Amino acid sequence: MNDSATIDYRTLKINGVYQQNNAGDLMLRVKLPAGVLSAVQAEVVCDVSEAFSTGMLHLTCRGSLEFHGLRGESLPQVFRRLNTVGLTTRGACGGAVRSIACATAEGVGSARIQMLARRLHNHFTGNPYFEGLPKKFKLGVENGYQGARHLFQDLVMVYLGREEGRDLCDVWAAGGLGHQPQEGFLLAGRVPFERLIPLVEGVVKVYRQHTPAGKRLKHLLAEIGEIEFRALLARETSGAPVCPVASPFDDSLGEALTPGACGWIELPVFAGQLPTADLRRIAAIARELGDGFLAISREQNLLVSLGAGVDPVPLNHALDATGWLKQGKVLQCRVCPGSHACHKGLVPTRDIARQLDEILGDSGRGLSWAISGCPNSCSQPQLADFGIIGVRKGSEAKEALYDLYRRESDGFGKPIREKLTLGELLQAVSSLV
Repeated sequence: MNDSATIDYRTLKINGVYQQNNAGDLMLRVKLPAGVLSAVQAEVVCDVSEAFSTGMLHLTCRGSLEFHGLRGESLPQVFRRLNTVGLTTRGACGGAVRSIACATAEGVGSARIQMLARRLHNHFTGNPYFEGLPKKFKLGVENGYQGARHLFQDLVMVYLGREEGRDLCDVWAAGGLGHQPQEGFLLAGRVPFERLIPLVEGVVKVYRQHTPAGKRLKHLLAEIGEIEFRALLARETSGAPVCPVASPFDDSLGEALTPGACGWIELPVFAGQLPTADLRRIAAIARELGDGFLAISREQNLLVSLGAGVDPVPLNHALDATGWLKQGKVLQCRVCPGSHACHKGLVPTRDIARQLDEILGDSGRGLSWAISGCPNSCSQPQLADFGIIGVRKGSEAKEALYDLYRRESDGFGKPIREKLTLGELLQAVSSLV
């Protein structure tokens, strides 16, 4: 393990490890159920980052966190430290069911949403029957229909609420962004919670058995069509027993015990980049004055839980003293690490976000933004009011190029200007906002 040249990255990928560059630096991604972590877990994350990484964390829009700049020889120590507080990286990368994107802080049903996301996380993470997939498989749990978030995952459960004591979801399938954006379709309506896991298992099995390596579920649907897909799925799910998601304990006490039971305090994190010194301070406040829980929002911000019985006044005062409670409108801009820390990144996403912040007034900051360092669209630019995608890497001989997207309807955003230089991009943004 001391020689980075001997590391088999294909083997490590399923454990959340990506090769960051040719110099041997690695990225490690941690899966968090519903994006939630305890203050104790956050403090261990800080310890690991300061000892073995850069002292800077990247928060993702799927509720995960990433270490950058790790070295291969430190991985055993890193994994041991994370395991001591129940943190896992298994399936955060590679051909597995990835981190489950969750509307953790949205709506009155957030406790049921978190419960479902945790159950799915526990069921599929490290489950050998659902690893070794052709490519990544992304699940999402939404609290009703907002934006186009039900359209872009491999499988999305949209929570509809409780009727006659049963939790119900619509299930959407085969969406995706990237080079070939594809809006998902309604696979099943009003599905009770106890039928969800057998349905998800069936979809994953169909995907694994019938999809070529390197392809997503949307590619399988494009090849065989919805009718054939439904026939294959019916064979996989025929006779499948129900699998309860909620227990009597969850039904009786779950809402009161759930992080964020009385809401969340949102701390904006610019470009998803969070110094560990700040996270350590916020975690200490959450442990001493809150209920000891934090979460990562889909906008890559940090959330502090207002659990049942928490007095929000001293908690807010303490957080305000840190300087993290911002006054006025703050730019909400999702970014992937881009060329700063990803070998696929074509453009420096964080630098562009800073330049956007400089030219946007309050009206522009009131809109949602997303910047992706390459056409893989990891920051979901097609779901923002305005999205930016890097499409060509800059060099001494040529400038980097960008596509500008705008979302004005119920579906994905569409490109309105293509192959812009950075100067042209900023000018176009100024004229539009």
